[in-house]
Amino acid sequence: MSEKTAGDLPSETNPAGGDPAESAVSGVDRRTFLSLSSLGAAGAATVAAAAPAGAAQLTRHPQRSLRFGRDGKFKIVQFNDTQDDEKVDRRTLELMRAVLDDERPDLVILNGDNITGGCDTPLEMRQAMNNVVQPMEERAVPWAITFGNHDEDSTPDSGLDEADMLAFYRSYRYNVNGPTARGVTGQGNSNLLIDGTNGRPAFNLWLLDSGRYAPEELAGQDFEGYPTWDWLRMDQVKWYYDTSVQVERRAGHVVPALMFIHIPLWEYRFMWFGSVDGRTDADHERGKARHRIEGERNEDECPGPFNSGMFSAIQHRGDVRGVFCGHDHVNTYSGDYYGVLLGYAGNTGFGTYGLSGAERNRLRGARVYDLDESADGVLTGTRMRFAGEFGIDLTANDQWMEPLPLPKGK
Repeated sequence: MSEKTAGDLPSETNPAGGDPAESAVSGVDRRTFLSLSSLGAAGAATVAAAAPAGAAQLTRHPQRSLRFGRDGKFKIVQFNDTQDDEKVDRRTLELMRAVLDDERPDLVILNGDNITGGCDTPLEMRQAMNNVVQPMEERAVPWAITFGNHDEDSTPDSGLDEADMLAFYRSYRYNVNGPTARGVTGQGNSNLLIDGTNGRPAFNLWLLDSGRYAPEELAGQDFEGYPTWDWLRMDQVKWYYDTSVQVERRAGHVVPALMFIHIPLWEYRFMWFGSVDGRTDADHERGKARHRIEGERNEDECPGPFNSGMFSAIQHRGDVRGVFCGHDHVNTYSGDYYGVLLGYAGNTGFGTYGLSGAERNRLRGARVYDLDESADGVLTGTRMRFAGEFGIDLTANDQWMEPLPLPKGK
């Protein structure tokens, strides 16, 4: 969501494509759906074609396969809204390193708003991105990113857009992002299959670009009075649905999954209040009991003006066990909304807005997902880890540090 303080495997794909406002107006008819069935020779050959003209072409490390351990377990850590420029708050990296060292995950998801405005040059943007990936690179932990509404805040000054950023991220040794789904709105739309101990797909991860902001106008009408964030487009919903069917056919069974998006779905608010229209404490108590909600809600959910239909597609397909987002920094709740977990990961970055006053940094943290391929649905649990658990300074101030050195060649 917006800044409130001054600090402020087979993979499938999209050639980005143009202005978000144009995408919103032009709609699905101008998009061509195409999904890659695998990242073999044919898939790898599309990487260059998937990038828009002028996008950075950096050295790509070989795609790393993801696999459950010999014990049948797999652990994922989600960091959200690290959201700084090249001078990151030192505690952001301290928190990331502490969580990684304590949890020892098999994979990390940086789920959007990885950087923000304030970078004036391409070098500074690369430094900002490098800061938040180094904790994983230092520990040889595979990682992937999605994009949020702030990732392109520095683009007007630096010239690097999300296609360039994705190419930069993918040049790192331990990055596992695939190419972006072709003909689909946004950048980084892809899925990551995790193989079980038998070498067959046991779990799937959906990574989607939930966009940035609504256009100024649509069909000659403005958005005054409506949320002005972006929303998942129908071509993204169709890509998820069709690719989910393909994954099931290839695997011979429905492959359980998690979905990571930055901006929440409308169903988050419906779940919290147990209602579409009600907003009372009684409504929430009903929702809390029905949907087994845990965690805090300290600000309104900030979805876009339209309901994308993604939840309906997910519920129909029956593969996604949970949808997790960031965006609203001081929300950490999760609940079971008609068989699908909907939840927040909180906010990892100390350089962004938090709670008010002395409590500003109390909810800085990360979300952990525990998978067991022998368990029904594979996902056995999810939990928050907070900075306070690791003795990190929670003082309500800014503690900027100089950029970490860029690896050679970047």
